[in-house]
Amino acid sequence: MGYKADKTIIVNKKLQMTASKLYEYYLLHPTICTDTRKIISGSLFFALKGENYDANKFASQAIANGAAFVIIDNIAYQTDERFLLVNDTLLALQELANYHRKQLDIPIIGLTGSNGKTTTKELILSVLSQKYKTQATHGNLNNHIGVPLTLLEIKPNCEIAIVEMGANHQQEIAHLCEICQPNFGLITNIGKAHLEGFGGFEGVKKGKGELFDYLAKPKEQHLSITIVRFW
Repeated sequence: MGYKADKTIIVNKKLQMTASKLYEYYLLHPTICTDTRKIISGSLFFALKGENYDANKFASQAIANGAAFVIIDNIAYQTDERFLLVNDTLLALQELANYHRKQLDIPIIGLTGSNGKTTTKELILSVLSQKYKTQATHGNLNNHIGVPLTLLEIKPNCEIAIVEMGANHQQEIAHLCEICQPNFGLITNIGKAHLEGFGGFEGVKKGKGELFDYLAKPKEQHLSITIVRFW
């Protein structure tokens, strides 16, 4: 799955908005929130959905709590111009993060592995921060929501970033790579974790190896640094 900078992600009979247009809102309001209980004044709120929740229902509450705009994918909750309608809020978040990444002329280190990711990330951050303005994933925000949020936290003065990527099934790392477009990669190890989702140990190896596969594709300024340990 590829990402085009001006792909239309918002479709409305009255308005068609591209990723670049949504990015204009982000530049004015560069803080992203996904939880109405943790709204920061002037932020953009993405109304994400899951198996047991639909944040579209809380869009008005997000505005009341201080969000400047809310991104929703259910027209029933669109009451004024502060409610930006998209086809899919998760996709919109991922597209926005990818667009932001393309504006950043910095190297990004992609980090994955069955375990040890967070510790390794902190060690790399500690070393690189001695010389460069470095940002890294906070906590374990390493999935299909966390990676976009990590990218959107990267400030213009950042010189290098470390993005942790987790997965519990094949093709997930490949998808995250398409979003964050790492220039470097490190696989901490490949162990017998999430075997059911990956379909066995061979599936784990293929899944974690998707970082290597992405970096192995001929692209400018890409270098793969891969450390693999089999447990």
